[in-house]
Amino acid sequence: MMEKNSVLVLLPVEQRHKEILEAAAPGVEFIYATADVVTKQQVQDAQVIVGNPPVEYVAGSTNLKWFQSNTAGPDPYLKEGVIQPSAIITNATGAYGLAISEYMLGVLLSLYKKLYAYRDQQHTHQWNKLGTVKKVNGSTVLVIGMGDIGGSFAKLVKSMGAYVIGVRRTDTTKPDYVDEVHLTDALDSLLPRADVVAMSLPGNSQTAKILNRERIGKMKPGAVLINVGRGTAIDTEALCDALESGHLGGVALDVTDPEPLPADHRLWNIPNAIITPHVSGGWSLPETFERIVRISAENLRRYFLGEPLRNVIDRNTRYRKL
Repeated sequence: MMEKNSVLVLLPVEQRHKEILEAAAPGVEFIYATADVVTKQQVQDAQVIVGNPPVEYVAGSTNLKWFQSNTAGPDPYLKEGVIQPSAIITNATGAYGLAISEYMLGVLLSLYKKLYAYRDQQHTHQWNKLGTVKKVNGSTVLVIGMGDIGGSFAKLVKSMGAYVIGVRRTDTTKPDYVDEVHLTDALDSLLPRADVVAMSLPGNSQTAKILNRERIGKMKPGAVLINVGRGTAIDTEALCDALESGHLGGVALDVTDPEPLPADHRLWNIPNAIITPHVSGGWSLPETFERIVRISAENLRRYFLGEPLRNVIDRNTRYRKL
């Protein structure tokens, strides 16, 4: 049985990471494991967990007081009956903005400069020019979801000369890296203005198919769509229809609905669709893991001093509490 002042860490940490975590909570016992070797008993005994255990191991625990997820969207742990309502759940917001926003910029440039099409030509040994390309400078970019990820992407495209419109659930305070900020209810009037629509939303009942067939139809002809949040935010079949008809100029999806995308799905064969297997985040970029450790350490310090934690999740909206 873990003692009261113990922390179960389920991250693949090195010694230098352990020193950071332990310095944040002096006198606290740290137990280190990884999700593939931790036992169900260890998880059930834990009062504090840093890192994601198998969901079935944590379900029903009556000991857990605080769970620090190593993801920005800990959806499986937010389902009813997994973690008791009295336990605090925090996420790793602040860790993923760098990696995912750079991915978003990369796929945007690939679509705008037709790099995906030239790569396809390379595979068939063709030397053909594919016509004109587009520029980020002067384009209108609609960023739906202005958290760490969306805000980081907004900064990148703003620095390249784009006109940036942000969409938030609440609060229309305008940061200096966007030109306009609107609430979600303005989406129908904003979509026809956008050359690029970039989405980084959590999965919940409010975001499910927020980009439905009707709204996809309202998008500007030739517009590019990027989604790095949850695949359920887009009507996949309507998206395929819009791409195949030529209404949209391209799409980049790191998330799909369904996910994984079935091998026989028509989306795979649409030439101007860039599909990646949910890798824009994760730990593909080593700096992301370093940030997760730092965020966890700061929250450990706060927890054992009795201070408010960062990144506390609202279980209903799946957003951070303000």
